[in-house]
Amino acid sequence: MFKGTDFRRVEVVLPTRIGYERIAMDCSASFAKYWGTVDERIEDLKTAVAEACLNAMEHGNKGRPEARVVVTLDLEDDLMTIQVKDEGNGITQMPVEPDIRKKIEELEPARGLGLFLMKNLMDQVEFNEVTEQGHIVRMAIRLENPQPIS
Repeated sequence: MFKGTDFRRVEVVLPTRIGYERIAMDCSASFAKYWGTVDERIEDLKTAVAEACLNAMEHGNKGRPEARVVVTLDLEDDLMTIQVKDEGNGITQMPVEPDIRKKIEELEPARGLGLFLMKNLMDQVEFNEVTEQGHIVRMAIRLENPQPIS
């Protein structure tokens, strides 16, 4: 798929351990920053990546410490894609949209915002691709005129 050395792709393999999502956040932020992404989009990216990794660890891998989460970052033209793969079977039923008002007013628990945040912070999101190796969530964020910083 990639010939020679491809500096537009980064892959991070994480154990299923809460807290390690920060490694994926920092890696994705550094990769986006390297390509000149503005800070507010980097914050959106970090939040979405963290939510995807936490979902992969908790719901996909069911907290199994031997299971891995693989985060792949790709840049093609002005589109950065993020693929988060776990070793689970995917979502059998997509959760309903959260009632933000109820969560703000603490009438419902604050949990359950991950998919909502991913869909609203990224330019594209695809859930629930199931492969022989596991479940994949794909997200994409459009970058303004990406140029590597020198």
